[in-house]
Amino acid sequence: MAFPALSFVASPVMAVDGPSPSITLSPVVVVETKPVDPLAGTTLLGGSGLARKRAATSDTAGLLGDVPGLSLFGAGGVSSLPTLHGLADDRLRIKVDGMDLISACANHMNPPLSYIDPSNVGSIEVFGGITPVSAGGDSIGGAIVVHSASPEFAQAGQGTLVKGQAGTFYRSNGNGRGTNLSLLVAGENVSLNFAASTAQSGNYEAAQAFKTGLVPTTTVSTPGPKEVGSSLFKSNNQSLGLAWHNENHLLELKLGSQDIPYQGFPNQRMDMTRNTSDQANLRYTGQYDWGQLQARVYNENTRHTMNFLENKLGSVTSLGMPMDTEGKNTGALVKADVNLSTRDALAVGAEYQRYRMSDWWDPVSATPGMMAPNKFWNIRDGQRDRADVFAEWDAKWSTQWQSQVGVRSASVTMDAGKVQGYNAMAGMMGYGDPANPTSVPGAFNALDHKKTDNNLDLSALLRYTPDTQSSFVGGFSRKSRSPNLYERFAWSTNNNMVMNMINWMGDANGYVGNLNLKPETANTLSATADWHDAARAQWGLQVTAYTTYVQDYIDAVACAAVGKVCPARTDNFVNLSFSNQSARLSGVDISGYRTLSDADAAGSYKLTGQISYLKGKNGDTDAGLYNTMPLNAKLALVQTTGRWTNTVEAQFVDAKTEVSKIRNEQQTAGYGLLNLRSSFEWKVVRLDLGVDNVLDRFYTSPLGGAYVGQSPKTWGIPVPGPGRSIYAAISARF
Repeated sequence: MAFPALSFVASPVMAVDGPSPSITLSPVVVVETKPVDPLAGTTLLGGSGLARKRAATSDTAGLLGDVPGLSLFGAGGVSSLPTLHGLADDRLRIKVDGMDLISACANHMNPPLSYIDPSNVGSIEVFGGITPVSAGGDSIGGAIVVHSASPEFAQAGQGTLVKGQAGTFYRSNGNGRGTNLSLLVAGENVSLNFAASTAQSGNYEAAQAFKTGLVPTTTVSTPGPKEVGSSLFKSNNQSLGLAWHNENHLLELKLGSQDIPYQGFPNQRMDMTRNTSDQANLRYTGQYDWGQLQARVYNENTRHTMNFLENKLGSVTSLGMPMDTEGKNTGALVKADVNLSTRDALAVGAEYQRYRMSDWWDPVSATPGMMAPNKFWNIRDGQRDRADVFAEWDAKWSTQWQSQVGVRSASVTMDAGKVQGYNAMAGMMGYGDPANPTSVPGAFNALDHKKTDNNLDLSALLRYTPDTQSSFVGGFSRKSRSPNLYERFAWSTNNNMVMNMINWMGDANGYVGNLNLKPETANTLSATADWHDAARAQWGLQVTAYTTYVQDYIDAVACAAVGKVCPARTDNFVNLSFSNQSARLSGVDISGYRTLSDADAAGSYKLTGQISYLKGKNGDTDAGLYNTMPLNAKLALVQTTGRWTNTVEAQFVDAKTEVSKIRNEQQTAGYGLLNLRSSFEWKVVRLDLGVDNVLDRFYTSPLGGAYVGQSPKTWGIPVPGPGRSIYAAISARF
């Protein structure tokens, strides 16, 4: 049984609607899973919508910029962190080709989305409302699911199918450039696909000089007055896919390799000096009379190193601070979608993940000192194993009413080995004897490190569709997340230097873990109203309101609050630990579109817009939550004439005044940006042109973090956003 191949059509803002069709394997294109359940209120991105965005960014997270309620934490050029409704990083479930990837870095420089180049992304699903339990556990926010292109096969009698695509781009700000290539060779039952890409950029420039008051030391490379230090990067990605299908069965093996020789981080004290990753991903999909069966097993090994790149190196003779991490991630999933009746469908599954990670810092000399002569073990033999089972029931009660109820049970077991400092000496230059329980490492080693959390997730959604022009969805979810390895096992409080190395928040403060952390539990209520014309072609308006209360929210606290003695500071940065508190996040997203005129001599015109408001508070302190986005909006006019599509976009962000006081988070001013985009398609060629920040407006991103991109590192400067950038990209299919 064969169905037509599916494709996703994206507009700047698009919500899923209508019934969810059953999906079987096509003889031409294989789609891994059914389209996102319409009850979830999920945003789909794909097709030409992604193509326009690829031209302007080498960061896959940057493709998500038009999703209502989603913003990006500032980081490296290919490693920004999505935040959905105020929840980010490990609080989101992010999957790349079905793999649950984990950031193997004390600064989270290698987040999941950094492992796939934008040119290799086929489609993205963003669960921004109530996330079904089948979309993943061990998270309290939404979910982001990224798929590379599905395997293609030749049609019967076609012979061998050979096709490919090649592209290149250039961006003026930072002298960014790169190329990508994909090749496909396929028969009726076997398909082989290869993809490769490379991207690099120098430091980008802000719209104006911003480092007033900094007095650079003698450095290997001092950035210019407009340069944002440590914002350069280079990334190389390759993948090889081999797929076989016969009738309604598909078996696919994907192998991936990444090499990032360097990537600077303007809001981190360290830079990435190498990141290599090897991935193997095997999956099976089969269609049966009773429904669909999916199975997957994957393995990913990461080797990550950090030190100072030239802007942060300090004196020419500086030895730096080499840091190494190795992560090994193995996972498996089995899921069955069972058609119980014309009304009912049941999804059941089991998931397992085995994660091993060690984080160590090599000594800089053989002579005893602050960074010698021993290897510093930050986390030794870290373990995080997760086993889940879940069930989800979908029911279509009538043409107007649909429901979905799900439950997921998870067990998370964590452990870590004994640690040591750079030396076993006492005093200011020492870390203490790791065998002595009165020393800092010795006290940690004397404790039982093994922790087991039993978590329960629930989700319930109800959808009402009274007519062809409106629908209403409401739901509740209870979701849980266990701490990551660094939140629990980072141990050192010996000096500011080592505490500064534990920081994935971008605030440049120092952190130490807390073995006694409990899992976070988020209770979310969400409702969405969607109005549109019957054909979804002329106008649409979608409003989503939500509120989330998080029990045992893991937030920053003073070291003394959890019984730790941390060194005092006089540089306005602070040393902190983690503790379970409570948090409340509430907000609303409004998005819509209106066709102003249909195609005529001047083309067709469409107006799109969105606005998001979020309020986040710590329930224990009544202070603002860290890195929450202030009121923001986008408005775009899209003109299409012939093969040309032209867009004028205005982006507005309010001043950020509610900040996390415990972290000394900085306020930012409001701003507005103007962007221009144009694309032209002719036969097999696509050309994209654009100008970001047309007016060269200076601004600092509310989620950009603290600027420590060069030496010396001074508190009080938020990371500036990029100034004007002109870009061009061209691709050709063959």
